Amino acid sequence: MTKHPHAQGGHPGGTIKDVYHKIKDSGEGRQHAHQFMQNKGNQLRLVFWETTGGCNLECVHCRRLDVSQELMKDDLTTEESFKLVEQIAEIGDGTILVLSGGEPLFRPDIFEIAKHAKKQGLTLALATNGTLVDEAMARRIVDAGIERVSISLDGADANTHDNFRKLPGSFDAAVRGIRNLRSIGMEVQINSTIAKHNVHQVKGLYKMAQDLDAIALHIFMLVPVGCGVQIAEDQMLEPEKYEEILNWFYDISKEKRIQTKATCAPHYFRIMRQRAKEEGIQITPQTHGMAAMTKGCLAGSAVCFVSHKGEVFPCGYLPVEAGNIRKQRFKDVWENAEVFKKLRDPENLEGKCGICEYKKVCLGCRARAFYDRGSYLAEEPYCMYQPKAAAKKHN
Repeated sequence: MTKHPHAQGGHPGGTIKDVYHKIKDSGEGRQHAHQFMQNKGNQLRLVFWETTGGCNLECVHCRRLDVSQELMKDDLTTEESFKLVEQIAEIGDGTILVLSGGEPLFRPDIFEIAKHAKKQGLTLALATNGTLVDEAMARRIVDAGIERVSISLDGADANTHDNFRKLPGSFDAAVRGIRNLRSIGMEVQINSTIAKHNVHQVKGLYKMAQDLDAIALHIFMLVPVGCGVQIAEDQMLEPEKYEEILNWFYDISKEKRIQTKATCAPHYFRIMRQRAKEEGIQITPQTHGMAAMTKGCLAGSAVCFVSHKGEVFPCGYLPVEAGNIRKQRFKDVWENAEVFKKLRDPENLEGKCGICEYKKVCLGCRARAFYDRGSYLAEEPYCMYQPKAAAKKHN
C-alpha cells in the first residue's frame, strides 16, 4: 500500500493521533486541525469490524439481538477476513481497524488475522470485554501488533457492572485484564456506556480509569438500537442530564490527567465550542487535544462498521445497510453507497439539526434520529439546544 505524506484536503495524513502529534506544536496547528476535521475527501479513518457475533456476556444494552455464546456459522471465514483487511488497506492511509465483536477473542484465528492486517499497513485496535485477558492472552495481543485495547467498564463497582453485563465476576475479570495489559506496556482505553443505571458513578469511573493507569476514558451515551430499544425508556438520560454530563466531561478534559473522548455524543462538540467561546479560547490541538481535530457523528463520512456477516453500515448502531463485502469490494461500498453519500452532506439534515449553526461540527446522532423518527436524517431527539435560526423564527 502506498503511503502519502498528505491526505486529501492538504492536511497531514495518518491516524488522528499521528496528525495530532505532527501539528499540535506547529504555528499552523489550528488551520490543519480544522482541515483534518472537515475531511472534505471523506478519508476513511476508522473501521469497526464485528469479527464474530459470539460472546461470553449478555449485556443488557448490546445492539445485537442474537448474541450467541459460541462462534456463529455465518462469521466471515479466515480467507474472507484476509480479503476484507486487504481491501480496507487499499483505500485507507492511516486507517485504524478495530477488531470488535461479540467478543473477538472468541475467534481462534483472531491473531492470525491481526498479523495479516498489520502487514497491510493498518493500525490495529482490539475491543474486548477483558474477561479473557489473562497474562498469556495479554502477551499474544501485544505480539500480534495491536496498538491499543479498549475494555468496557460500565460501573465504578462490581455490582453495577456485573448486573449490566449479566455475568457475576465480569468486573473483577475485566480489571485483571486491564492490569495484565498495562503491566507489559499495552495502551488500554476504558469505554463506559453512560445511562441511568450508572450516571451517578461517572466521577468514580473517571477516578478508576486513572487508578488503573488507563491511557484514555471514552464515554458512550446509550443508543437505543438492538437490545438498547428494549431498555431505552428506562435507561436513556433526559436531554438536560445529557447536557450536564457532557459539560462535566468538558471540565475534566481540561485537567489533562487522561485522554478523554465523548462517543455517540455529538452534542459534546457544540458544547466544547460554546464553552471555549465563553472562556475566550480558540480551539486548537494545543488547547483541546485531539478533540479539536474531529467532530460529532462520523458515521459514513470517516467511520463505518462491518458486521460479522460482511454487511457494511455507517456505524454499529445505524441499521441501514450500505453494502456487503461478500458481494462487493469494500472500496465500491465506501465510495458509492447512497446512505454514505447522504450522510456526508450536512445540508441533508432535517428539523432543527438542519438549521443549527453547529451542524457541521455536531451533526446529531444519526442512529438516535433513526430510532426516534425512522429517518437517519431527522433531527437528534436527545438534544435540548435550540438553534439561533429556530429562535428567530419563533420571534
